[in-house]
Amino acid sequence: MLFENIAPYLGLIASIWLFVGIAVVSKFYPNYDHARQFCSELGAAGSPTEKLSPLVNNYPLGLLFCFFGWYITQLSDMSTLIVIAGWLIILHGIGTWIAGYFPMDADPFTKYPSLDCKIHSWAGFIMLLSLLIAPVLIALSPTTEIITPYFKIFSIISVCLACYYFYAMAVAVKKQKNAGFYQRISYVIQLLWLSTFSLILV
Repeated sequence: MLFENIAPYLGLIASIWLFVGIAVVSKFYPNYDHARQFCSELGAAGSPTEKLSPLVNNYPLGLLFCFFGWYITQLSDMSTLIVIAGWLIILHGIGTWIAGYFPMDADPFTKYPSLDCKIHSWAGFIMLLSLLIAPVLIALSPTTEIITPYFKIFSIISVCLACYYFYAMAVAVKKQKNAGFYQRISYVIQLLWLSTFSLILV
């Protein structure tokens, strides 16, 4: 009963947790630059916050994402597309755990990444993809009192904006300039969608 009361809020809680967690952990990383550096650099191999970052962010966030996704899969009278979207959110949570356990390299632009860094990067890609596909599935699902036409439009707009800023991040990575800024904008858009979905289910 307690889980059912809290579960609808978990998408919103996870989003707030991430913002606060990154802000707190970055205080223990001297001269950390949110615009220039990736979020994952807080947990990079050899960083001052290598151990702290996954403990504060990845591991608890993975639980929140997984529980929220599981809640969605258990909702009654929901279409198969919405259930799949719930499983994708669970996948996002699993990817969050993996990305925390396997740290990226200290140099994010290295030409020869370690195995841990490769696993971290693939986990990050799965995280990105899961929260891009989930809103598309919601937009394609039948219209209901919960999944309104307005939320469907919002879902599509969110995906388009997230993709645009992800592309901007890719360009910034090549220039090695302000990649962290564009990464954050892209992820913020995805989390804004997740938070809105969370509030709709309340």
